[in-house]
Amino acid sequence: MITLQEPYSPRPVRYLGVLQPPGWRLKLYGISYERDLPREELVEAARTLAGERIGGFAAGQDHYGVGFVGIHDGRGANFVFVDFWANENELHHHVFVSPHDRPAALEDVTATGLSACVWDLAVIGFERQAWIDSVLANPAGPDLDAYLACQMNADV
Repeated sequence: MITLQEPYSPRPVRYLGVLQPPGWRLKLYGISYERDLPREELVEAARTLAGERIGGFAAGQDHYGVGFVGIHDGRGANFVFVDFWANENELHHHVFVSPHDRPAALEDVTATGLSACVWDLAVIGFERQAWIDSVLANPAGPDLDAYLACQMNADV
């Protein structure tokens, strides 16, 4: 038997712009519990973390310098995922968590197997389709600018 802490309720997913560490363009998304946008302290911590770590994640990978970052100001904790595309059709996914009251204390939990919650999966699903439409199945050929122009803004 599953006992829910509360019933499912949609959360806002908002496009927050593009982060551009050297050689990269990463779409930023905010997801939040009972607020319109994630707290600024969490957004800044996620931007810093993604900018500092993306090059190390992608070292040795056949990547394209594009991906996305999810910044989820959740009910009991904060979640940040840093994803990039490589080898034509592979998504590399890295997950970080911090206590709700210490947003900047993000720790890498990728090795634990934690991947994504139902709200995070909406962003990942959207980005999957954007990659297919703009890169893999685009009749004009792969178009990274078209991929970056596909942006999600929805309550999911």
